[in-house]
Amino acid sequence: MNGIKALVFDVFGTVVDWRSGIVRAGEELGARNGLDADWADFADRWRGRYVPSMNRVRTGESGWKNLDTLHRESLEELLAEFGLESLSEAEKGWFTKAWHRLDAWPDSVDGLRLLRREHIIAPLSNGNVALLTSMAKRAGLPWDLILSAELVRHYKPDPETYLLMPTLFDLAPEEVMMVAAHPSDLTEAAGHGLRTAYVHRPLEFGPDMEVRWPDGDFDVEVESIIRLADALK
Repeated sequence: MNGIKALVFDVFGTVVDWRSGIVRAGEELGARNGLDADWADFADRWRGRYVPSMNRVRTGESGWKNLDTLHRESLEELLAEFGLESLSEAEKGWFTKAWHRLDAWPDSVDGLRLLRREHIIAPLSNGNVALLTSMAKRAGLPWDLILSAELVRHYKPDPETYLLMPTLFDLAPEEVMMVAAHPSDLTEAAGHGLRTAYVHRPLEFGPDMEVRWPDGDFDVEVESIIRLADALK
C-alpha cells in the first residue's frame, strides 16, 4: 500500500447518503405542496433509473447529457407515474438539485481529512462538476480537486473515466486506489489497473435492505473511510 499516491472515490452511497437526502427532500416538497407520496419508494425508483439513463448515453442512443439532465428526465417520468405532475418548474428544479444537497456519512469528512495528509484525494463520479462541487461545499468534503465523468464525457464503467487520475497526474494506474461501496465499480477499476478499497455501507438502501459484505477480492476492505486511512498508514 506504500505505493498509493492518489485515491479516487465513488460518491453516491460511498461518501454520501443519497437515499436519506432524497427522501427528506421529497417529504419537504410534499409538505409545501400538499402532496402525499411514498417518498422512500420514490427515491429508490429515481436511483433505479440512474444506470439505465447513463447506458443510453454510453451506447450512443442519446447524445451526451450530464447527470443533472439525466436526473431531471428521470424525475419527469416518475412524477407522471406517481401522479405528481402539478409541480411547478421551480419545484422540479429544486427537487432535481436535491442530489446536490446530500449529507456525508458520519465518518466521511474526518476520514477524507486523514487521507488527504499523505495522498491526493478526489471524487471519481458520474455526477457532473457543478453537482459534485455544490455537494462538497455543503457537506464539507475536503477534496483536492473534482474529477467527473463529465470531463471526458464517458460514464463509468468506460475506461476513460477510470483512467482520469492516472492521465492527469502522470501516475501509473497501480499508484491510484479506487474507493467504493459497490463491488462492480471496484472490479471495473481493477480491470484498468487501479488498486481497490471496499467501504462497507450496510444502510445505503435503507434499514429494510441491509447490504451484506461482498465476496470480491479487493486490496482493502473496511467499515469506514477512517478505517481506510488507518489501513494506509
